Amino acid sequence: MEKKVRRPPRGTRKRDVPLTEAGIYAAALRLIDEDGAEALTMRKLATVLDANPMSLYHHVPNKEAVLRGVTRMVGARFRTVTLQDAPWQERLRLLATDFRTLAHRHPELMAYSFSHQPDFIQHDDPFWTALTAIVAAAGVPLSEVPEIAALIVAVVIGVLGAELNGALHQWANLKPPGPDTDGGDGPTDAAPGSTGAGTAGPDRDHMFRLVMDTLITGLESRLTADRETARTPAAVESAARGATA
Repeated sequence: MEKKVRRPPRGTRKRDVPLTEAGIYAAALRLIDEDGAEALTMRKLATVLDANPMSLYHHVPNKEAVLRGVTRMVGARFRTVTLQDAPWQERLRLLATDFRTLAHRHPELMAYSFSHQPDFIQHDDPFWTALTAIVAAAGVPLSEVPEIAALIVAVVIGVLGAELNGALHQWANLKPPGPDTDGGDGPTDAAPGSTGAGTAGPDRDHMFRLVMDTLITGLESRLTADRETARTPAAVESAARGATA
């Protein structure tokens, strides 16, 4: 009679491929994409990796470290088309659109990062590097580039966060107060089961373009005002005194 070979329990036998941080982060990203960041546990991660849960701690100290590592990995993968000869306005629109595409590719991770990881964008991230280069190319003084870039990031992330968690859809369907909207008992007077215009939701692509147009127009106005101020007699005289001091 053939002797039955007992397999060792999961996680106790030797793995064919050694555990690595990169492998852990890749597996964690798959779980996050499926179930969300909050549902991720070290035990689930170990099961997917066919490893003993305790062995994960040789590479990452805890779940939070895993989430940060996954975010850094995804951020490092960000790519955008570089249009060196294009106007800075076009480059900024393209950069923001590519970042939005990344956010919608991994919505669970990015929504978590936007709300729980204020440091998820680092100075050497491809997105930040490209953004600061565009802001500088627009004519912003180098000393002000980080501040302007930070404000752009804050606006873009705010909009994307609202897209991902559904808030943008809800807000865009709120009716303004007025005689034409006060008569119903709710957001719409449509019959149950019907599909009124209010349920269709906003055109998010259009709204995102509107956000970028507003950002760009604001920065253009700021730069124009700065140039006009620099040409005033008082500014010219002050600059001349500084040059001869």
